[in-house]
Amino acid sequence: MKDMQNNIIESFQSFFGKEDLLAKVIECFPYPIEIYAPDGTSVLVNKAMLTEYHAISPDMVVGKYNVFKDPYIVASGQLPVLKRAFKGETVFFPDIRVPLEEIAERYGVKDFDIEAVYQDITVFPLLDDEKRVIYVAAFLINRRVYRGKDEIAKAKEYIEGHWREPFDLGATARAACLSKAHFTKLFKKHTGVTPHEYYTNHKISKLKEKLLDTNLSIAQAFAACNMDYNGHSAKVFKDKTGVSPSAYRKMSG
Repeated sequence: MKDMQNNIIESFQSFFGKEDLLAKVIECFPYPIEIYAPDGTSVLVNKAMLTEYHAISPDMVVGKYNVFKDPYIVASGQLPVLKRAFKGETVFFPDIRVPLEEIAERYGVKDFDIEAVYQDITVFPLLDDEKRVIYVAAFLINRRVYRGKDEIAKAKEYIEGHWREPFDLGATARAACLSKAHFTKLFKKHTGVTPHEYYTNHKISKLKEKLLDTNLSIAQAFAACNMDYNGHSAKVFKDKTGVSPSAYRKMSG
């Protein structure tokens, strides 16, 4: 990754003195790139950057955004490291969580189709013949993108494939490639129920299917779902369906 980034930096530097050509290359580059003046003000953003953050036009960013005054960067404590790039040094920020909420508020984006993005960010100077910094470029590569719906689909598939087993929040979150806290919040947002509720509902739906099989006793129907037929499990069933297991069987008979 760093070798690739070094090659890109060298290629950009080779365009010194050909600013119009450099601007065209950056505009068509497939990765998000933003160019700053020495005072930190944005002077150019490419199409990939605008697409990434759903900004309507470069006019919302160019000449208005200053990287030194970004509250998220200031709060992160990384501003001194960032400023090293404006003094002629290449700096690398690995696995940075993109502040989507702040970006949405700043540019009036109503609904990102992504939940979280983690990026590797390389910030490097563009130098003149006398090694003076004329511009600074930020080059962003997505390392991990969580689109929410994709991760929830993976979790549902995991739950539905392991419903006979005891519920395991950690394993379900890992299946979705998310932390337990973020996964629980995201799952509730997309489904309206907690992961455990979804698991319980799915298990009850399977139990209802077994109860329809009159070749099985009620206890055997519960056992087929890896559940003991007792007061607690009968109460869970009634809480979810409104009737007892025996009443459900009679209703469906």
